[in-house]
Amino acid sequence: MNIGIMGAGTIAHIMAETIIKSGIANMYAIASRSIEKAQDFADKHNIPKAYGSYEELAKDSDIDLIYIATPHSRHFEDCMLCIENGRNVLCEKAFTANAQQAKKVLSYAKEKNVFITEAIWPRYIPMRAVLDDILASGIIGEVSSLTANLGYDLSGLDRLQLPELAGGALLDLGVYALNFASMAFGNDIEEIKSTCTLNKYGVDMNNSIILKYKDGKTALLHSNFNAKTDRMGIIHGSKGRIEFTNISNCEKLRVILNNDEVIDYPVPPQVSGYEYEVISSLKAIKENKLECDEMPHSETIFIMELMDSLRKEWGVKYPFE
Repeated sequence: MNIGIMGAGTIAHIMAETIIKSGIANMYAIASRSIEKAQDFADKHNIPKAYGSYEELAKDSDIDLIYIATPHSRHFEDCMLCIENGRNVLCEKAFTANAQQAKKVLSYAKEKNVFITEAIWPRYIPMRAVLDDILASGIIGEVSSLTANLGYDLSGLDRLQLPELAGGALLDLGVYALNFASMAFGNDIEEIKSTCTLNKYGVDMNNSIILKYKDGKTALLHSNFNAKTDRMGIIHGSKGRIEFTNISNCEKLRVILNNDEVIDYPVPPQVSGYEYEVISSLKAIKENKLECDEMPHSETIFIMELMDSLRKEWGVKYPFE
């Protein structure tokens, strides 16, 4: 199956290399708003087609799936362009800038009978299923709380700094902490408390979020684009805890019981981790599904609505909203 990539930034290079090295599909086309940049990208990865506009890519009927790797602020229009032209879509997280945009995109995809899913990779990696199995086994006893954080020094990136690019730590990094909590504890949230620090442009540089669930569980979440954190997800139970190293792409998974027994779970080798979301997307397309089981549309909307409510509390509003 043929893959096209929309946007020629860093993450697009990683995805192209992943598709080529894994052999899961044919890396067929790249599009940038600059034909020179697209051609340089194509030459580097030996990609047959290079387009100097997103419209040309969307109109190429030989493409089975388009991976959207543009900034958050463009996701809505880029998704709509692909859907309008009947192209299946794997859109990088955060899916859109807000829930209203997400609902419009998903509604249009359903109307046009086009597959679309969010590229939030921890939902697709094999270790997500391992985590589910550990929780279901009851090995750590009655679960009561979790903590999760993700932070990197990305302060030099305009796409995180500027509101017109839908910047902020929440949509880029906090989305992983929210998804980790959702995967572990579900979405039956009773109460939310949070705070953040805004940069001079009015977007969150770092934030802390407390979720209280109706069954009494709590989740403490943090994201930060000015500092690299330990990126840990820890789930606490009456008999021990689960340590999930790097909540965006698991590097180590272990259970530590109260008697100090340690159980390590092997992490399978991978190209980059991005291959799993592509594999799931292609499988769904072959099965004539409009969404992936790993990240249903309802989950995407829930997370987007949650982020909307947090930004509203913090006073973070994008100029195009």
